[in-house]
Amino acid sequence: MSSLWLELERVLGEVQKPARYIGCEDGMTVPEHSPDAVAWLLCYPDTYEVGLPNQGLQILYEILNERPDAVAERAYAPWTDLAAILRREGLPFFSVDTHRSARDFDVLAFNLSAELVYTNLLECVDLAGMPVRTVDRTENDPLVMVGGHCAYNPEPLADFVDAAVLGDGEEVVSEITEVLARWKSSGGGPRVNLHRKLAAVPGVYVPSLYKAEFKGGYLTGIHPIPGSDGVPKVVEKRTVANLADWPYPKNQLVPLTEVVHDRLNVEVFRGCTRGCRFCQAGMITRPVRERPAEQVRTMVADGLRRTGYDEVALTSLSTADFSGIEEVVASTVSDEACGQVSVSLPSLRVDAFTVGIAAEIQKARRTGLTFAPEAGTWRMRQVINKLISEEDLYAAVESAYSQGWRRVKLYFLIGLPTETDEDTLGILEMARRCVEVGRRHLRSPSVTVSVGGFVPKPFTPFQWFGQNTEVELRRKVGLLRDELKRKTKLYRGVQFKWHDPRATVVEGLLSRGDRRLCDVVEAVWRGGGVFQEWSEHFDLELWSEAVAAAGLSFEETVYRHRMEDEAFAWDHLSAGLHRDFLWQDWRDALDAVGLEDCRWTPCYDCGACTGYGIEHVVASAVPPAGGSQGTGQDLSVVGEVPVALLSQPPVGGVEATEVEAVL
Repeated sequence: MSSLWLELERVLGEVQKPARYIGCEDGMTVPEHSPDAVAWLLCYPDTYEVGLPNQGLQILYEILNERPDAVAERAYAPWTDLAAILRREGLPFFSVDTHRSARDFDVLAFNLSAELVYTNLLECVDLAGMPVRTVDRTENDPLVMVGGHCAYNPEPLADFVDAAVLGDGEEVVSEITEVLARWKSSGGGPRVNLHRKLAAVPGVYVPSLYKAEFKGGYLTGIHPIPGSDGVPKVVEKRTVANLADWPYPKNQLVPLTEVVHDRLNVEVFRGCTRGCRFCQAGMITRPVRERPAEQVRTMVADGLRRTGYDEVALTSLSTADFSGIEEVVASTVSDEACGQVSVSLPSLRVDAFTVGIAAEIQKARRTGLTFAPEAGTWRMRQVINKLISEEDLYAAVESAYSQGWRRVKLYFLIGLPTETDEDTLGILEMARRCVEVGRRHLRSPSVTVSVGGFVPKPFTPFQWFGQNTEVELRRKVGLLRDELKRKTKLYRGVQFKWHDPRATVVEGLLSRGDRRLCDVVEAVWRGGGVFQEWSEHFDLELWSEAVAAAGLSFEETVYRHRMEDEAFAWDHLSAGLHRDFLWQDWRDALDAVGLEDCRWTPCYDCGACTGYGIEHVVASAVPPAGGSQGTGQDLSVVGEVPVALLSQPPVGGVEATEVEAVL
C-alpha cells in the first residue's frame, strides 16, 4: 500500500474545490495498515461537504479504528471535475486519510441515505478500477457493501453489491470484521464461500445468494437459491439495545473547509414512535432508545472543548421528545465550561413548549424557526398520523413571533394518499394565518412554505400507495403557485418553494423497485448520470430512456397501487414490523384514524419491540410536555406500559444499568 498524494497534489489545482480531497481534519485517524488487519474504506456517495458531517460514518470510523484487527479510512464521491481528471491521469478512487487507492482495502462500505446517489456508487466502484457488477469481480477485488436507510430495499443495487447491512451498524461491523479476518488468515478462497460466511452474520443480506422470481411481469418473491444451506429466508435488522454503551463519536471530525451542518452533533436518542405513516425513518428505527441525560451533557461538554465549536446540535428524529431535553438544554446553556454556546434542535416539534426551549437556547438575534406540519388540513394530518392541531401550530407561531423570531418556515408534502385540492390549498391558508398571527408582533412577518412530493417507502403503511404522477405533482405545485399569484394581497408575507417533481418520480422508482432496476441504474450511470441528487445534474430523460429500454414503465413501477398480498422487493428483509400491523395502519389512514405515540400508551404490537425482546429505553418516566401530538396523554387511564429506564451514570462515564418501571 502506498499513498497517491504526490500524484494527486499535482492535479488538485485544476479542480473547483481541492479542499474536498486533502483530509487533515482535526480528529482524523492515520491508521497503521498491516496484511492481517481488515481494511475498511467507508464511502459516502456524495460530495465531501455533504458527507463529512454524517454521524453514522463517523461512528463506524471510530469503532473500527479502535479494534486491533481493523483499520478504517474515509472516501467521498469525487465531483465531476476530479472524476474526469482521475480517468485522464489513470488515477483511482482514493481515501482522504492516507490517499490510498480504494483497491488497497478489503471492503468499500457505502452509506446510502438517499436513492438518487445510486449512480454515484457505480461511479466510485468504476473509478476504483473494479467491475461494477459483482459477478465480474474476482477474489482480488474488495467487497462492496451498503448500509443506511436505503439498504432496507437494496434490490435496485443487487447486482452491484456483495452485501447489505440492515439496521444499526455499531455491533455488526465488528462481527463482519471477525469473519473477514478469519478469511484472510485462512488464505481466502472462492468469493462465493466468503458470501456464505457473511450471510451467516445476523443483519447481513447477500443478494447473490437469493433469486428473484417473476410471473407475468410482476415479482412473486425473493428466496435463497437452491443449495444455500444456512442462508436465512428472512434477514432481520440489527438493533443496538442501549445507546449508553455507544458514546460515539468521541472525536468528531472538524473539517478545514465549509461543510453542511458544520457544528458539534450529539445524538440524544434513536428511534421514533410518533407513527407518522409517511416516515420510513420513524418506522425502521423503532423502538425508541434514549441516551442518558448525564451522558448527553458529558458528550456535549467534551465535544465542545475538543473541537472548539460554538454550536452543538442535539440530533434525533424528534429532539423535543427527548425526555431529558429541558435538563440537557438548561445545563448546556448555563455551563461556564461550554462558553458562549449555541444549542440547535434540528427537529422541532410544533408546539409552544418547543418554542420555549428554542427561546432558552437562542439568546442572540433570532431570525428563523422551522416547523413541519406536513399537511394543510386536520383531515390530512389524521391520514398521515401527524397529529398537530391548528391550535398547536398557531400557538407555536404566536410564541415564536412574540419572542423575537422574524421568519417561520413550514414544510409540507403534496401527493399524499386521499389528498384533494382543498387539502393542497389548505397549505396556503395555514401559511396566511401564520402571517396574520405574526402581524400582532411584527410589521412584516415572513412565512416560507416549502413543499415536496410524497414518495412511498418500504416498511411504512403507505408502501401500498400508488405515487402521484409527475403531471399530477406539477399540477398541484401550479395550483399553489397560481393561487398565490391571483391573491397576492391576501397572501402578502408568504413565500413559496418546491422540490422538482421530476426528481420525486425517480426517487419513487428506486424506493420500491426490484432488481430489474439494476439495468436501469447502470444505463443511467453509463449515460453520464452522476450526482442525480443535484438539480444541475439531474436528467429525467436519461432515466426515462433507461426504464423503457429495460422493458419497464413508471406506470407499473411507481404510480400503481399495490394489492394487500402483493409481493414486495423487501419481503425477505425485516425491519421488525409486522406486515399485518402496517396493513391495518394503512386502512386506518384511509379512514383518517390517528394513532398515538406508543411510548406512553399500551403496545400496538407493531413487532419492533416484541419481535426482538427489547423495549423503549427512556431517560425519564415522565413524558415530555407537549400538545396534541401524542406526548400529552393522561397516563393514569392507559394501563401499564413497560419501559426500560436508564439510571444516571457517573459524570464522564458511559455505563448505565436498566431497571424496570411500570407507568
